[in-house]
Amino acid sequence: MFILARALVYATLFVGTLLVFLPARVISWSGISAPAQLGAPQLVGAALTAAGALLAVACILVFAFVGRGTPAPFDPPRRLVVRGPYRVVRNPMYVGALVALVGAAVYYESVPLAAYAAVFLIAVELFVRFYEEPTLRRSFGAEYVEYTQRVGRWWPHLKS
Repeated sequence: MFILARALVYATLFVGTLLVFLPARVISWSGISAPAQLGAPQLVGAALTAAGALLAVACILVFAFVGRGTPAPFDPPRRLVVRGPYRVVRNPMYVGALVALVGAAVYYESVPLAAYAAVFLIAVELFVRFYEEPTLRRSFGAEYVEYTQRVGRWWPHLKS
């Protein structure tokens, strides 16, 4: 139970900062206000945001219960997590966060928020390639290497 509490605290800090606080600042700085009425972009945006958020929450729970750790780099899972959404892609939590950000950009019809999502994607790509993957290789060795051969970083591997 303590692992779940830690995972929820760290995830709340991550979500609160990168997916709520900073996007709210972008919206505020760019002068965007909530749409006067709900239309197709708002419905699509809300659906994307909800789907991305659900995926991210599922990943946090898998980290806690399967990996016995958290999403935080300083308190990582003790076991390699290859179940749940991690069976499909290696970085579903980031995918969920990106989908949520894109959903918010669609909802607000906001180019600045879409640009923030693009910056988020670039930052995550660099973090994954230059910190996360080397760290996982050192921590889990051949098990991680085999996992990378079976499961795509961002997209599922299509079976031939």
